Amino acid sequence: MNEALRQLDNLLGNATAGLKPFPPNSRYNSVPLLTHRFPDGREVACLGRRFIPHAERFTALGSHQVVAGDRLDRLAARYLGDPELYWRLCDANGALRPDALVEAIGRSLRIALPEGVG
Repeated sequence: MNEALRQLDNLLGNATAGLKPFPPNSRYNSVPLLTHRFPDGREVACLGRRFIPHAERFTALGSHQVVAGDRLDRLAARYLGDPELYWRLCDANGALRPDALVEAIGRSLRIALPEGVG
């Protein structure tokens, strides 16, 4: 097992002990934890699937016009107060690939409240 899988396994193992495996600013914080049972009876903790919400479910706060050198973590820090919330910019703009949001200079990005707020 490589190191990344080992770390994920440890996080999910802690979750089965009642600990939240992901911090509140993580996109995975509200994803359900599941248990997969193998035919030999072994059980492994795993994450449920996270679906990207429809962009219209977000209340817009404003917009940002992409300029050369923009990075999602810096935009999240500026507009949302936390660089690790870059994924909220992705969700509000329907992006599956985060870097795509800042590739096109002049693109207008939606800055929005979290889903369900507003």
